Amino acid sequence: MLDLKSKIRRIPEFKGVVFWDITPLLKDKIAFRESIRLMAEHFRNKKIDVVVSNEARGFIIAAPLAYELGTGFVPIRKKGKLPAACMDYTYQKEYETDTIEIHEDAIEPGQNVLLVDDLLATGGTMKANIALVEKLGGKVVGIGFLIELGYLKGRETIGNNYEIFSLIKIDTPQG
Repeated sequence: MLDLKSKIRRIPEFKGVVFWDITPLLKDKIAFRESIRLMAEHFRNKKIDVVVSNEARGFIIAAPLAYELGTGFVPIRKKGKLPAACMDYTYQKEYETDTIEIHEDAIEPGQNVLLVDDLLATGGTMKANIALVEKLGGKVVGIGFLIELGYLKGRETIGNNYEIFSLIKIDTPQG
């Protein structure tokens, strides 16, 4: 089996934090394809109607995953980036607040939603994504990440009410 974790580059001091760079995995056509395939396999039997992801790196994983699962894709963007009527949500990040938006008609009440992002760190952004999807009446049937930084305890922020799947787990800042 392909070692996907070896395709993630660790950059120790990027803007004061350890940064986990997915670009080596993305440029490797075999690793990228295998990542999407494995994530799709995990969620294939969940009866997903739509895949939803927050910009920007999450789109890179979520769009091909939606294609593989045969579903639609819905973007969540920073405030002011979507052209139609939107619902927004403001949340606290580590050092600042952020506001994200989704089109008001992006999710129909009762639709099964898979939320996807490239990385689970502290969990704050995903918790905000959940809030937006649920405000629109969507049912979160799963949450998928390419990478989970277990040492930042993002699962605790998200809570136990959701199935969380991470393809690659990194348990310490050293990897």
